[in-house]
Amino acid sequence: MSSLMKAPANTPVWVDEARCKACDKCVAYCPAGVLAMRQDPQTVLGAMIEVVTPEACIGCNECELVCPDFAIYVADKKEFKFAKLTDQAKERAEAIVANKYMKLA
Repeated sequence: MSSLMKAPANTPVWVDEARCKACDKCVAYCPAGVLAMRQDPQTVLGAMIEVVTPEACIGCNECELVCPDFAIYVADKKEFKFAKLTDQAKERAEAIVANKYMKLA
């Protein structure tokens, strides 16, 4: 779907919050710790997805592929130069999962 949608300038991954139901599947699948949930009392589940470290996005598309609501998009590799997966990114991803998918303080 991202190939049909124009990415915001210099943005590797973005969320359509109106479509997101905060299931946190995208956070669980992100190997680079780019995504996390933030508390949001305005939503039904009290949380919302947030792109916390966009500069670490490796463009793997896992988040976009696993999203049941088509609410998250990854830029086209022709339009954006993605990061490499680092040990620091892997550790951040593990810490976010250990923190019940919530944003790290």
